[in-house]
Amino acid sequence: MRIAVPKETKLKENRVALSPDVVKDLVKKGFECAIEKGAGANSYFNDDTYTAAGATIVNDRKELFATADVIMSVNAPANTDIANMKKDAVLLSFMYAATHPELVDACAKAGISAFSMDAIPRISRAQKMDVLSSQANLAGYKSVILAADALGKIFPLMMTAAGTIKPSKIVIMGAGVAGLQAIATAKRLGAIVEVSDIRQLQSRFSCS
Repeated sequence: MRIAVPKETKLKENRVALSPDVVKDLVKKGFECAIEKGAGANSYFNDDTYTAAGATIVNDRKELFATADVIMSVNAPANTDIANMKKDAVLLSFMYAATHPELVDACAKAGISAFSMDAIPRISRAQKMDVLSSQANLAGYKSVILAADALGKIFPLMMTAAGTIKPSKIVIMGAGVAGLQAIATAKRLGAIVEVSDIRQLQSRFSCS
């Protein structure tokens, strides 16, 4: 079975669907992996690293889609890419099908099966495939780092001979997966954290 990973084309998208370590594991299990040239560059995975893991580097994007049994992509490919896929192939990616019905239509016309990774339920049996939670964790962490960088003062309490700087106060809207990670990150940086959520927080999530 040939698994192919195209280079992401969405603006400011730096992720790649497979890392070299995962490629190496798939190759050991008998899968053939094809990676579009430069697909991992923005994630600091160069083509040589993929080659060393057993993957084949493909320059021609159209050929990559036309010869793959499975396409793995972070974001859904363009309709033109989907049209190049062979019949009965499989697409694994974020699709957000409810708001992008044109992608579903393109897959149907091409005769392929598509799995929208964002639609996988957050249940115990599906934890290994829960891509939403993993990405939400990263988003919660990064949002606080960006806020700290943009703020005109430091986060923690600081007492010096020259005076005292009061800690920053942070309000986080929502206490889902991203919100909880944002709470933890802001607290680690020394901020006073308040949280607003439509649900009542349990005591183990207290940030006082």
